[in-house]
Amino acid sequence: MCIDGRTPFFVTSMARTCQGLRKINKQSGLTLIELVIFIVIVSVGVVGILAVMNVTTRHSADPMVRKQAIAIAESLLEEILVKDFTDPDGVAATEASRDLYDDVDDYSGFSVSPVKDINGNVLQDGAGNNLNFTASASVTPQAFDAIASADAKLITVTVSGKGETITLSAYKVNY
Repeated sequence: MCIDGRTPFFVTSMARTCQGLRKINKQSGLTLIELVIFIVIVSVGVVGILAVMNVTTRHSADPMVRKQAIAIAESLLEEILVKDFTDPDGVAATEASRDLYDDVDDYSGFSVSPVKDINGNVLQDGAGNNLNFTASASVTPQAFDAIASADAKLITVTVSGKGETITLSAYKVNY
């Protein structure tokens, strides 16, 4: 201490420096435990997001597969509906091959796998891969509204494959 009762300058500045160091030491960053907990929480969040993305990506092609199956079913149903109600050549037996089918009854019990067009060509996607669908058709006499079963036939086309099954039905009447 000085004669006038004051503390010498170097002592007060040292005390201030020590207090400043204590303040710096009181400021803390992340501890190892806090860092590990942060990493675990972020990891769980990332795993959750990736799981949702995985499910979304896996099912993103489903609409395309469904659309292919519907197109095949509609095409086969249209092919059957344009045929005559009764056999035009009078032969009641089913024709020998699909390209010779001339009436709706020829398609009764029809089944093909993989799906082929009317000329026997296997249907392919845009990349040249075979469409591995199975198509079947059934034709049954069934009354429709006021029309007797002798004059109405229910045509049912089913296309299945790649986890999709599409069934389309229509009536063909003798008019």
